[in-house]
Amino acid sequence: MLNLVLVEPEIPQNTGNVARTCACIGARLHLVEPLGFHVTSRTMARAGCDYWDAVDVVRWACAAEFFEAHGASELHLFTGRAQRLFTEATYGKDAFLLFGRESRGLDEALIDAHLHACVRIPMREGARSLNLSNAAALGAYEAMRQQGFSGLA
Repeated sequence: MLNLVLVEPEIPQNTGNVARTCACIGARLHLVEPLGFHVTSRTMARAGCDYWDAVDVVRWACAAEFFEAHGASELHLFTGRAQRLFTEATYGKDAFLLFGRESRGLDEALIDAHLHACVRIPMREGARSLNLSNAAALGAYEAMRQQGFSGLA
């Protein structure tokens, strides 16, 4: 199962949108704390619509806990600091796609520790970043495309 990992997300609507993407493609959603909101907030429910029941959500107390459990897994860290495009990576069916917080992305130390696993989404010069949920959807659908959209109608 494809895994989308949000490391310290700050905006509940983005997390809800990513949850909706996970529900639509059958991916697991990992939320790495601290979160910038309460998971039970009305905003999250509204953003995720009626999809929350269809999403397997795994919560992690911190990034260290996540990496202790999945450091040897197939990881793809999405960051503007990478040289390799996200379309140049090969995604296995159990890959983990990691995305950082909206305000500043993934921590530099985390990126430096996993440089070989970093990918980026191309943008115009001077553009800071895409919306988190848009970036997650792009990554997820590229992984699904490479797998022949297995399990999708």
